[in-house]
Amino acid sequence: MKITMYGAAICPDCVEAKTILEKREDIQLDYRNITESTKILKEFLVYRDKDEMFEEVKSDGRIGIPFFILEDGKKTFDIFEYIDEEKPQSVPNVCSIDGSGC
Repeated sequence: MKITMYGAAICPDCVEAKTILEKREDIQLDYRNITESTKILKEFLVYRDKDEMFEEVKSDGRIGIPFFILEDGKKTFDIFEYIDEEKPQSVPNVCSIDGSGC
């Protein structure tokens, strides 16, 4: 399965998901770090600005990463809904403006 992932090395949820996906032999990961280049950030912002699924994310003051696009075009914030892997128990999401994870 091919998965495109938008994330950042400063996001704990992104680092965790990327590490898990890279270990999977059945997954071809196209990882795109939004802090690496303006081009990649702009690619992500097109989704974030135009896709309805980001409305709640934006209103909550979150970034919207990790963000995944599956090879069939499905988009999700939770890749564990689509792969045979148990979702790890992680620290609260800190990618909100105030760092609270809310």
